[in-house]
Amino acid sequence: MLQKSRNELVSENKSEQAIYLEYTGDKNGNNVPDVNEIGIKKLKGDGDFRSKECIELLKQADIVVTNPPFSLFREYVAQLIEYDKKFLIIGNINAISYKEIFKLIKENKAWLGMNMGRGISGFIVPKHYELYGSEARVDENGNRIVATNNCLWLTNLDNSKRHEDIILYKKYRPEEFPTYENYNAINVDKTKDIPMNYSGEMGVPITFLHYYNPDQFEIIDINPHFFTIVEKGLPKPSQLKITGQKDPYARILIKNKKI
Repeated sequence: MLQKSRNELVSENKSEQAIYLEYTGDKNGNNVPDVNEIGIKKLKGDGDFRSKECIELLKQADIVVTNPPFSLFREYVAQLIEYDKKFLIIGNINAISYKEIFKLIKENKAWLGMNMGRGISGFIVPKHYELYGSEARVDENGNRIVATNNCLWLTNLDNSKRHEDIILYKKYRPEEFPTYENYNAINVDKTKDIPMNYSGEMGVPITFLHYYNPDQFEIIDINPHFFTIVEKGLPKPSQLKITGQKDPYARILIKNKKI
């Protein structure tokens, strides 16, 4: 929810009373929402998404599009799932490794949207906000935009891209794809290098999820945050290791369904 005065559409966080905006339709026929077509309504509380009145608004929604607070990301997504809502939300890439979020991805109940990292064009920020980073800019309309390389879209809205196979061209060679010393899977440093003829488990970077087709690959787990237990009841290793090399960063463990 937003805290705004009636005269502006950008919050200055000066009010303890929250409001919500209700688009009342295209009255000017220009296919672009105008300020005069947005009704401003007050809430009784402070706009906490967990409050009863906000939940009642959520129940009316068909699709939720927002950027929830990073610290409350898991709780917010859990609420969307509880009320069976379609959603398109922005989160930090590290959210993939959250137990609750990864479980949804593994079970094909949520997935990454069309872009991530630098593929997300940026965020419009207030005038007082510092423009930092090499990709910060002011667009042709005077909007101050800050870009980031650590965000993603998380959604349960289907799109054609997630049903496209990753084109594989490399063949498996033991010297090129080392096996982890503490887990029976090979390491693949780049998604484009996934071997076309390997049927066992493979550890791929988390950016693999941007290209993931659930009809082509099966997701087994994620490391270093393993959540499942092996057959003998022993926990999986907390960190994958490659002999003579630096421990790899987080890896998604996958198998090719089509071999």
